[in-house]
Amino acid sequence: MASKAKLDPVWDDLDRTMGQLFMMGFDGTTVTPQIRTLIEKHHLGCILLTAKNLKSAEETTKLCYELQKVAHDAGHPVPLAIGVDQENGGVNSLFDEIYIRQYPSNMGIAATGSTDLAFEVAKATAQEISACGINWIFGPCLDVLTNARNQPLGVRTAGDDPQEVSAYGVAFMKGYKEAGVATLGKHFPSYGNLEFLGSTLDVPIITESLEQLSLSALIPFRNAIQQGLDSMMVGGCAMSSAGLNAMHACLSDQVVDGLLRSDLKFDGVVVSECLEMEALSHNIGVGGGTVMAVNAGCDVILLCRSFQVQQEAIKGLKTGIENSMITKERIYNSLRRVLTMKLRCTSWEKALNPPGIAFLETLQPSHTALSTKAYNSSITVVRDKNRLLPLTNIIDSEEELLLLTPLVKPLAASAASRALSETAATGSPEPAVWERSASVMSGERVFRELGRSLARQRSGRVLHTSYTANGVRPVHENLINRASAIIVMTADANRNLYQHGFTKHVSMICNMQYTTGGEKREKPLIVVSVSSPYDFAMDTSIGTYICTYDFTETALNSLVKVLYGELSPSGTLPGTISKSQKLHHSKQHWLVETYNEERDANALDSLIIAVMEGTPPNQRSELSSATSNSFTLHHPEVVEAHFVVRNSSTQALYGFCSTYFFRTTGTGVIGALFVDPSRRKLSIGHSLHNRAIRTLLQREGIKRFQLGSRLPSIFLGIPTGHGGERKRLRSWFANLGWSAALSRSVCSMVARNLLTWTPPDGMAKSLAGAGAEFDLVYGWEYSGPILDHIKTSNRQGLAEVYKMALSDPSACGIIRAKRPEDGALVGTVVLYNMHSRLAEYVPPMKDLNEMAGGISSPVISPAVGEYSTLLQGLILLGMRQIKAQGCNACILDYMDGDGNFDGFSAMGFDVLHNFEEVSCDAATWTMIPPS
Repeated sequence: MASKAKLDPVWDDLDRTMGQLFMMGFDGTTVTPQIRTLIEKHHLGCILLTAKNLKSAEETTKLCYELQKVAHDAGHPVPLAIGVDQENGGVNSLFDEIYIRQYPSNMGIAATGSTDLAFEVAKATAQEISACGINWIFGPCLDVLTNARNQPLGVRTAGDDPQEVSAYGVAFMKGYKEAGVATLGKHFPSYGNLEFLGSTLDVPIITESLEQLSLSALIPFRNAIQQGLDSMMVGGCAMSSAGLNAMHACLSDQVVDGLLRSDLKFDGVVVSECLEMEALSHNIGVGGGTVMAVNAGCDVILLCRSFQVQQEAIKGLKTGIENSMITKERIYNSLRRVLTMKLRCTSWEKALNPPGIAFLETLQPSHTALSTKAYNSSITVVRDKNRLLPLTNIIDSEEELLLLTPLVKPLAASAASRALSETAATGSPEPAVWERSASVMSGERVFRELGRSLARQRSGRVLHTSYTANGVRPVHENLINRASAIIVMTADANRNLYQHGFTKHVSMICNMQYTTGGEKREKPLIVVSVSSPYDFAMDTSIGTYICTYDFTETALNSLVKVLYGELSPSGTLPGTISKSQKLHHSKQHWLVETYNEERDANALDSLIIAVMEGTPPNQRSELSSATSNSFTLHHPEVVEAHFVVRNSSTQALYGFCSTYFFRTTGTGVIGALFVDPSRRKLSIGHSLHNRAIRTLLQREGIKRFQLGSRLPSIFLGIPTGHGGERKRLRSWFANLGWSAALSRSVCSMVARNLLTWTPPDGMAKSLAGAGAEFDLVYGWEYSGPILDHIKTSNRQGLAEVYKMALSDPSACGIIRAKRPEDGALVGTVVLYNMHSRLAEYVPPMKDLNEMAGGISSPVISPAVGEYSTLLQGLILLGMRQIKAQGCNACILDYMDGDGNFDGFSAMGFDVLHNFEEVSCDAATWTMIPPS
């Protein structure tokens, strides 16, 4: 082990030793006085180079040589470790259009399905940076994307399957090693499911238990360690679960010395997250943070750029040693690990003679071919329902093609982005028109090369314009009407929600039939995700959906080949999302019977009570105040079938499962599934679930499945508010074939003490500025425009809630928001009181034990720019109305948990229950034999 190696006497100089334990960055493309001082005076042993330091391959080679020369001349016993982030895709520190090739992102490589290709790409990447004098690559990225919807890592990970992430991570690592550079795994213990609190001073949190992490997120790290990973970056995230609490993982001995060193047996170099991160430096201070990181077990402390802060860290470490807060044994153990790593990846001979441009020229032909092969193999056509590909199938040469692209930050690795002389962000984009001989006029410049490539392939015109958070504007509508086919690009639409709304709105316009040559048909729409594939992976209303995994020119060139049929796409969605989600056979097959209301209602009431009594005393059961009546809708447009496992002798129910098929959206829903607590782990739940799936599969017109129901509003999805129980339930449903990676956070909320409540200051004024007129209507005579309006949302149960409300004017009303200029509806929300039919399906209302009203199912038009203002306005007016009726409490029965709740908290709402709603395409289920 490295920690036992005997050291040369030169390291008796403690200042020299301490210098090896820091990695620092600087501003500038040449050696600056600050970095020279750090190397010469403070013996700095490791340097981080980022895009701001690197102009070209030639300049990078020169810079690395000069840094090493300064260290050599200053008497450093060993060369500098010089590291970069070079993950490919959109994360590349070093870019050179001539000598450095572009390769797909981590997830893009995983989409090729080839770990051999991953090895070759990693080797080629490392050869290129090594030629420039860089000897340490910050990769592979080993995070498992256990929550795919909101995580900023996106395509930097290989996906949500720990075994797949592990296989590609190890392949990347071996490729880097083959080229002779040191490797660094990141971001331990995983950035794949962080919870973000909002403020920059709040650290994102990992809430999984150690047991949960070891079953999933830690698998790639464990395997990479066993295969010889050189170093590991420990993140700056917090950890909060039973038995493990850390404000910053990289400062915690539980995480570094305990989990990483002792449990996973890692004896390589541990690198801290950058201690300049605002949350850490503000809460602890860099000097104290340095001492804590070293004591936790970090060998190298990272400080990215501030010279003042870097000096503070060095002073902090020296003070820590002088005050005996840090032992010399700890310092020298870290030194041994750093020296062992450097021995593997560098020497003075190598450091002072980087191969440079001459070697890169010899690599260029084979690496160019490898880049093209990798991108061509990664492009994934997820769906092409109406066979729109290739484009020549659907659009004649004289017809116009429209390209709609979002305004996004340019990639450092994008040649087009280097020509950006301005950042366009106008609300009413002006289209650019390309013909074969035309140059780019205007429009979204990041995607200009794509537009030109599309135009070069055809004699007809290509129209290109961008879109923003302002939604579909008249210019877009005109171009859509004019074009014969439309391509919409999205980039992380799950996190940039305006892109999702814009795409759905365009899809709605294209789905309106139009006439061509006397024949009615939909206007062809192709949606291309150029970053996270999760944007529309499960949304089958988008009939043709392609993923490129990044939007570099190389990726978009391969896309053009696919669009025009020059390339047959072979990529597949990585991770669990693409796997056939098969039902597992139960260990024990219980007789599952159809629920008979007359026979089973009383027994179901008894089962509900048993489940509530089995809920821990400090938690409120979702079934509280529910009865057997809460599950039976008797709605003409909903096909319901409920199932029980029962004792035919005693009539007692052991388990219950409710299913609903909503004809309006083609959605099959499991609305509830619960088992007597005394009879769990006997496969009763498995048997009920299998019967439910088989029944729903037989419904004519079934398009998608969903765990969680808006109507009835009891279980909106998998309950997530019960700590360890949440993990157990997620795992249980995942084992049945549901992919929690695409879950949607939803919740119910409550506002109490309405009779003394007043709206927050400024909210009424904000409401007046929402640009809408509001009214409250009752009864079926208003149904036409309202039901047309809510068709803009395909959420399950929505239409049924509105129809129930419209049919019950004595107890329900609809608040409408209308556009002043033409009276068009832009927003609606349902109000109901305790005497309505709706209230029967919202048990939390009865559970309040006081006069209460409910607000349900807000629908805002996708074209509305001020979405949150209008939403808050509708709910504020609803609260006023409910208060006016003498109610002291108000239930929001179903809210999107991905939203920002600050506005609702200010209005007086608290979260009542949290859930994860999980959906999937009906086609992903495999029929199972009868139990």
